[in-house]
Amino acid sequence: MLENFNPANWSIDWNAVLMASIALSIGVIVAYLLYRVAFAIVDRLTRMSETEVDELIVGRIRSPIKWSFIAIGVTLAAQANQELGRFWEPLAQFLRPALLGWIAFNLVKAFTAVLELRMDATGDPVAMRSKRTRIAVLSRAATFAIIIITVGLMLFSIPSVQAIGTTLLASAGLAALAVGAAAQPALKSLIAGLQVALTEPMRLGDMVRIDGEVGRVEEIHMSFVKVRTWDERALIVPTTRFLDDSFENWSRRNERLTGPVFLHLDPIAEIAPIRTEFERFVTSHRLFDGRNCAMLMTEAYPESIELRLSISAATIGDLWNLRCETREHMISWLQSNQSDALIRHRLELPGGHVKAGEAPAP
Repeated sequence: MLENFNPANWSIDWNAVLMASIALSIGVIVAYLLYRVAFAIVDRLTRMSETEVDELIVGRIRSPIKWSFIAIGVTLAAQANQELGRFWEPLAQFLRPALLGWIAFNLVKAFTAVLELRMDATGDPVAMRSKRTRIAVLSRAATFAIIIITVGLMLFSIPSVQAIGTTLLASAGLAALAVGAAAQPALKSLIAGLQVALTEPMRLGDMVRIDGEVGRVEEIHMSFVKVRTWDERALIVPTTRFLDDSFENWSRRNERLTGPVFLHLDPIAEIAPIRTEFERFVTSHRLFDGRNCAMLMTEAYPESIELRLSISAATIGDLWNLRCETREHMISWLQSNQSDALIRHRLELPGGHVKAGEAPAP
């Protein structure tokens, strides 16, 4: 067989190559001109619109539509020229799903940007966080699905992959078990992400407490959630943890919370003056929202009592600062007005210590 392999025997039909090149050039030029005309009309219509939505969508899909026009023009030219068709058709089977996936991907991104643009930043912050969470999670799910379908269609345009796919379909039972076992973590994360978007146990910007750490939900992905703590650490928590385990959401409906300040005092403390000073300080404080201001003796032990001072504020950050300032003020007031109420651990000996009365050695 090798003796018949002689490049010198090859012959190139330059006339066919020239005709194919001419057909290719005509197809590309005509398609590009049609693209320019079509988008010139579309641009004029978007400029007449009063909203930015049209321009945003058109800007996102401009590039994939341009290359789709060119691909259609080359396909039409390949139908008129056999030599060009022999070269173009195998490549087109690979490019068509890629272009369709590119268009779908950009459309998802465009509609995501439009929905975020239309959100009212001055409205209810809880409703805004809810919308942002649904938009983010559902757009990621749609993007994931588009990528998987596009890659699958591109791979199935390869003959060898088609043969493998046919073989797998022939043994669908075993293939389903194998694929299901291998894809279980990914499918579980995908389903968990969709559940988070639909049921909203937490949303972007919510203050949550998980594993003893408190922070705001900064990002929600299909497989994990990033929580930013007060000291700027980033907690990476699997999305399934928020569905399988319990956690605290401090801003589920709003950020108005009631927080406690505990005072552990000696039983000799006079409660009425402490309550009066506490109410005076809190009700005149700029961070107090007027909802809750109460002091209760929650525990009484032989050597101490526990006072719970309940206060409220409009936001979680304001509540934290109000609690800290209330605690500091009440301790300072007790030191000045009821110093005996502060707990001290003493050791009392009847008659004093024996060595206390001895004269110092010469």
